[in-house]
Amino acid sequence: MGLTKRVRPSFVRQAWLVAKKDLAIELATGEIVTTAGFFAILVTIIASLSFFAGKDAQRDVAPGVIWVSIAFSSILALSRTWQREREDAAIRGLLVAPLARSAIFAGKALGVAAFVTAVELIVLPVAALFFSIDLIRFGPSLLLMMACATPGIAASGTLFGAMTIRTRARDLILASVMLPLLSPSILAGVAGTRALLGGAPFSELTDYFTLLGLFGFIFTAGGLGLFDAVIEG
Repeated sequence: MGLTKRVRPSFVRQAWLVAKKDLAIELATGEIVTTAGFFAILVTIIASLSFFAGKDAQRDVAPGVIWVSIAFSSILALSRTWQREREDAAIRGLLVAPLARSAIFAGKALGVAAFVTAVELIVLPVAALFFSIDLIRFGPSLLLMMACATPGIAASGTLFGAMTIRTRARDLILASVMLPLLSPSILAGVAGTRALLGGAPFSELTDYFTLLGLFGFIFTAGGLGLFDAVIEG
């Protein structure tokens, strides 16, 4: 009787299994999206009341409020994502599984991207409410801009979150590392959103979309190549 040869899942299948694990835990608990979502709403409300600029608030204040809320909420979500892996040494079980390290990175990044997207979908209508943003006119372009920024946020957060998994002051280090790294993406998002809300046509926003996409590509490629060394270091 011959032995059945086990076929290793494809890279996409491996990444999906890792992402599916994180999404299943989140669907059962809801803690990351709930916590990060409430934090984002609180930041948006406080900023809308503190930096009121009259009729110019939509153009001058709203872009910064939207992207600052997304940035800090994303760091909060990233911190909790890796904290789950530290609990009961869950990361060891993940590393000894027959999965490519790059697939683990891709799966974790997909899960983080889903959490960040959920936060963005919470922030946008709240900001629209407090700053009187016409979602029918500006909503599609804003969603596209957020979609271009999400891969970079998720990939960079996943890569550098792994670096802090064995560090005691992990939350402080993650925030200290992530904020400078996210600055180009956040600044591009703020500038692009301000131009959009200021009435610029979509054709004039291509540079901002390109920068956001480039940021995402660089960190995704870097994460796939460096995650093995980072997680084993």
